[in-house]
Amino acid sequence: MSSSRPKIAIGSVDDSTEELRVALARYFDVVMKGCKDEDELVKIADDADGILVDLLPITAKAIERLPKCKAIVLFTTGYDYVDIAAAEKRRITISYMPDYCVEEVADHAMAMACALMRKMLQANLDIKNGVWDWARLRTIKAFRDSVMGIVGLGRIGSVVALRAKAFGMRVLEFDPYAPPGREKVFGAEAADLDTLLENSDILSLHVPLTKETYHMVGEKQLRLMKKTAYLVNTCRGNVVDQDALYRALKEGWIAGAGLDVLEEEPPNPSDPLIAMPNVIVSPHVAFYSDRSIKEKQSKVVQEFLRVLRGQTPRYGVPHVAFQ
Repeated sequence: MSSSRPKIAIGSVDDSTEELRVALARYFDVVMKGCKDEDELVKIADDADGILVDLLPITAKAIERLPKCKAIVLFTTGYDYVDIAAAEKRRITISYMPDYCVEEVADHAMAMACALMRKMLQANLDIKNGVWDWARLRTIKAFRDSVMGIVGLGRIGSVVALRAKAFGMRVLEFDPYAPPGREKVFGAEAADLDTLLENSDILSLHVPLTKETYHMVGEKQLRLMKKTAYLVNTCRGNVVDQDALYRALKEGWIAGAGLDVLEEEPPNPSDPLIAMPNVIVSPHVAFYSDRSIKEKQSKVVQEFLRVLRGQTPRYGVPHVAFQ
């Protein structure tokens, strides 16, 4: 006998997914599989009312093969990997998680900034190689004499601005979609992108991946930066032209980079960028804390309940770029 309850298909699985499955199972029938591609997703979700994924691409072709689907909920703060237009054509609601892990990503960006500016990578390597000599770390610029440049003054960028101000830094921001005067709330100064690049000691990126932001930091932008500046990227890998970044680091256009996201994840082990001594790389983990995972799980359940009960989603995908 078939169930009368809506069916949810979870197509992305990690260590925390089982807890979410149990929470969803209070209200829905749930099927779960770690899908490698959208074809595998369609196989488990062809009769599903709702789908949950995390960075698994869903194209128009896949959406056409999901006849019962009413809601696609994304585990992530971005939604660049789903064909939004195709979903809207089918009247499928797309929801995402824009306000979870805000503090975590901001903390991660600042941690990378601190490690780079204080030259902790070199200091740690020196000591492990038997060298105890602080003078090898010269020069180190004081935070209170430094400029943090933030691209994207949305939720996460705003929190980074507050943290940078707490460190005594001057903060410049570029976000053409922010309401006029928003930067003043966070003690920042609005600037055009070129001015921000030319003056920043730390460039921190906090934009979604769109056609507008794809490779928005490439050779031209990297050459505008100071030779002593650092790039920190905790948003999306494709916002930065990684080939140009490798050249910039190898040839000394900039001093270093902190990357939580890459154009290819996981990266090819032979990628020369990963091995560079002036690069910090983390495995797309900026979102994570025990607290943020529990928050995300709760919001996912509530969003499915809203949409499948015919209510307005709280986290429906917006139609502006720098939200």
